[in-house]
Amino acid sequence: MAFTFSELYQRLLKRYGRQSWWPANHPFEVMVGAILTQNTNWSNVEKALANLQQKINLDAESILNLAQEELEACLNSSGYFRIKTQRLQFYCRWYLAQGGYQALQQLSTQKLRQLLLAVHGIGPETADDILLYAFDRPVFVIDTYTRRLLIRLQMIKGDEHYEVLQRLFEENLPKRVDLYKQFHALIIVHAKQCGRKKNKSECEICLLTERGAYSASS
Repeated sequence: MAFTFSELYQRLLKRYGRQSWWPANHPFEVMVGAILTQNTNWSNVEKALANLQQKINLDAESILNLAQEELEACLNSSGYFRIKTQRLQFYCRWYLAQGGYQALQQLSTQKLRQLLLAVHGIGPETADDILLYAFDRPVFVIDTYTRRLLIRLQMIKGDEHYEVLQRLFEENLPKRVDLYKQFHALIIVHAKQCGRKKNKSECEICLLTERGAYSASS
């Protein structure tokens, strides 16, 4: 079954309802979480964030003031903790050198994205997580769940570059921050729901057919 992007969004919204994602108390926490969630699941990130919050105020200065071994211990649960410690330290130094949140918020989305991508360890997905959820910029985040869903629904071939998929969403949807946040979050919750099914491919299709999207029996 072929869907437009708007139809896909409406079916996911009908199925799961509005989401509250990204969970964070302030924008800098989103940034830290975006770095830590690379190559791990969110439950591991939550443990790392909780470890940090028990030791320090979650801000760039406090992170940089932590001894290397203390920071590594806090991030241990997030996986690849030594690499992530270095990346987080690089990011915090860059963040402070740029003047912090208020200064960065004044930049255009294109300029801010370019600067983020120049930071060691920040790739397109992490940069766009930060742009969308920390700075409220209308950029669509492409992750593994999004690519997998579109492949199974035969909306893409699967070998498209990140920016190609991003343009597909942004050119076929209204350019609205809340819409992009909701759509991305709905794809995540759908992926988690299907992750509990034995036949994941069948689950992807079933949940988004007329029967699956609108019937509790699915």
